[in-house]
Amino acid sequence: MTTIVTHITRADQAANPYFYIPFDVPEGTTRIDVTLAYPKAEDCIIDLGAFDPRDTGYPTQEGFRGWSGGARDRFFIATDDATPGYVHGEIPPGRWNVILGLYKVPEAGTEVSVTIGLDATPRRLEPQPARTMPVRKVAGWYRGDLHCHTFHSDAKGSPELLHAAARQAGLDFLAIADHNTTTQRRYFHPQSSPELVFVRAMEVTTAEGHANVYGVDAWIDFRMTRPSDAHTLARLVHERGGLLSINHDKPAIAWDYEFPEADCQEVWQSTWMAWNWIALDRWQQRLASGLRLSAIGGSDYHQPAQLMSEGPLVLARPTTVLWLPELSEDAVLAAMKAGHGYVTESPSGPALVMTVDGRPMGSSIADPRSMRVEVKGAKGDRLVWIDATGQIGSAAIDADDWQREFVISSAQGFIRAEIVADASRERLGAEFLALIEGRELPWQLRGVNLADQPIRRALGNPIYIET
Repeated sequence: MTTIVTHITRADQAANPYFYIPFDVPEGTTRIDVTLAYPKAEDCIIDLGAFDPRDTGYPTQEGFRGWSGGARDRFFIATDDATPGYVHGEIPPGRWNVILGLYKVPEAGTEVSVTIGLDATPRRLEPQPARTMPVRKVAGWYRGDLHCHTFHSDAKGSPELLHAAARQAGLDFLAIADHNTTTQRRYFHPQSSPELVFVRAMEVTTAEGHANVYGVDAWIDFRMTRPSDAHTLARLVHERGGLLSINHDKPAIAWDYEFPEADCQEVWQSTWMAWNWIALDRWQQRLASGLRLSAIGGSDYHQPAQLMSEGPLVLARPTTVLWLPELSEDAVLAAMKAGHGYVTESPSGPALVMTVDGRPMGSSIADPRSMRVEVKGAKGDRLVWIDATGQIGSAAIDADDWQREFVISSAQGFIRAEIVADASRERLGAEFLALIEGRELPWQLRGVNLADQPIRRALGNPIYIET
């Protein structure tokens, strides 16, 4: 057992937000135990992780052994098992590092103590679970949540509970994007099925912004320290055939890096009232500048230690709805990238299907003439359609199963549609106010000014206009 004590200052934090404490691991070690101790306070928060000797520095492809952020103060890594968030398996001898994320350091600095225990008791070498690739060979509209968490990062609940929540919500696909780690796949790889397809994901989480990586089996290095590192992130993801999505670009965690070559943007995260109009406006501006960026939504649900009943702040609020030729991870990823779908308030939220001259959302068209829209479940609300200049049309939705065709006289850049609450606005506002009464809620929800903002119930992806 070895204890290393060091004093960390704001100068350390300014030099590099990641602080390394090296230690040596001899041949034959089968388990490593690490405990972190420091005076945790509102202005003193230190994250925790580990790398083995294969780490080559940012951006590395090997050597990552785990990350728990500020959610844990101890972990173990063994050949046969590991703390959630940490990678079990072979323990190579040599120089390892405990990595500390310097999230908040007080003005006077802080003393940090790291205790390391090594054990050589014989243990099995357990392999990582193999990815499964289930398929449901039926074309149609499928519902999912593209952003949620388990106790493999900072949620309290297990993968089993999150699985049960997804079944309860009636979802077809689910992306579990734990922070800076992929170890949740110990459960989700073997449990993926044609009834509920699990999509590989990881949330790259830093103090300057969050982004989700989809469809990549490998871990992606999150240790970004410069604004331009966002382009490195995009390269790492695309070299491995994955998708990159910018998360919740709004208060309280906006995207402060340079804008990379992203595939998607999480335009709607958690309840609409959680500042999502800011993310929507930033997406609109990026589309108007000429970017092709698919809109997706995700609850960012952190599974509690018990299964919660359905409600406004649980899984699949909002829900991403995609048209798929079959239900499979590959089909979900392709539809996400192409923008073949829409985001709605919940699994039973309004449906919003738009075509232009018979072409679906996400398509490109040279000379648009007519737009057809099909809406379900939004009687009394309002459809608006938008191009690069802003709103160019609107219509009252006077039936729960509503279909209309509109002539397009002129549109610039793209056309997309939204359902805005009119008749449902009072009900939705009252539900939200009841929700925040006397409760501690995420995303600074208490400061939301409902009177100044339209409430969206569904957002469609654009159809692009070629010039």
